Amino acid sequence: MTYAQRMHRKLTEGLAPTRLEIIDESGRHAGHAGARPEGETHFNVTVVSAAFEGKPRVERQRMVYALLNEELAERVHALALTTRTPGEDA
Repeated sequence: MTYAQRMHRKLTEGLAPTRLEIIDESGRHAGHAGARPEGETHFNVTVVSAAFEGKPRVERQRMVYALLNEELAERVHALALTTRTPGEDA
């Protein structure tokens, strides 16, 4: 299972998103800190979930980081996060 697949599974199980996009941008970061030749180190993630209702941006991001703590410790170097409620995504 790839890291993108692992992240997709964990975010789906943990946040029941109405929209989830995970884009591997590792190729754009070749030569940068944390980059690996095999990729899967830099991701752009958009999560739209009712679980974010009433929570500020930082708390939403902490929720995502908590779900992906293993991936961040093992290989994922950077996440660009967009976290929205379904109403904000409309």
